[in-house]
Amino acid sequence: MNPKITSIQMFGIETPIIRAGDDIVQALEASLQDAGISPVDGDVFVLAESAVATAENRIVELASIKPGEKALSLGEKYGIDPREMELVLQECDELFGGVPGAALTITKGILSPNAGIDASNAPDGHVVLLPEDPRKSSETIRKRLEQRYSCKLGVIIGDSRTQPLRLGCTGLALGISGFVPVEDARGTFDIYGKPLRLTYKAAADNLVSAAELLMGEAGERVPCVLVRGAPIQMVDESPEMPTISMEGCMYFGNIIKSRKEDTEKEKQ
Repeated sequence: MNPKITSIQMFGIETPIIRAGDDIVQALEASLQDAGISPVDGDVFVLAESAVATAENRIVELASIKPGEKALSLGEKYGIDPREMELVLQECDELFGGVPGAALTITKGILSPNAGIDASNAPDGHVVLLPEDPRKSSETIRKRLEQRYSCKLGVIIGDSRTQPLRLGCTGLALGISGFVPVEDARGTFDIYGKPLRLTYKAAADNLVSAAELLMGEAGERVPCVLVRGAPIQMVDESPEMPTISMEGCMYFGNIIKSRKEDTEKEKQ
């Protein structure tokens, strides 16, 4: 049997520092030209959410924020600047608790420390919020790039996240456009011919994780990675990122169940 060989290429796109109000597509076009790279059908652009959010003016000066009583209390409890804590409360859907330096929230439907607010890669005294609508942003960027390069492309706006009980960051897609972000692998078979019953392939998240190797987490100035040859299903739309309920989540569901049981025992 001949071995099946597949390959994916990744190109880190270095740009000047993206500042509030910049046209991120124009910045990408200039950087691609300088690098001698021309996109082709099926290429996927993975963009750092902080760069997109900054270009969209989602940057806030902390001196302009007046924290309320709740932010003052929680900021002291979790060791977070109370002004940033105020922004966390404004941005998040729900706050569950925290550890020193980070509050655990659900923001835009996903787990996010500090509501995704980032003080790194922001000017002194400022923080960057998540893009207002990552899906819409990815769609706008994709359509402009497709028009410029006359080919079918995918765009991901991604962020980094820690995983439960693991040290280090992996990638997470916040908004995507141009391809199917999660592929249903149920009904396919493993190497022993057994059917898969629960498996979904997180294509978008996996691409962001791969891109993070080139983007880095510090001063690399690589806010975009172009991925070529990814085995994804291209579509001419911007699908919503699939989510599951907290009760249906293997991790959160059991935590919620355990808390309810403990509360019932205390009442008895």
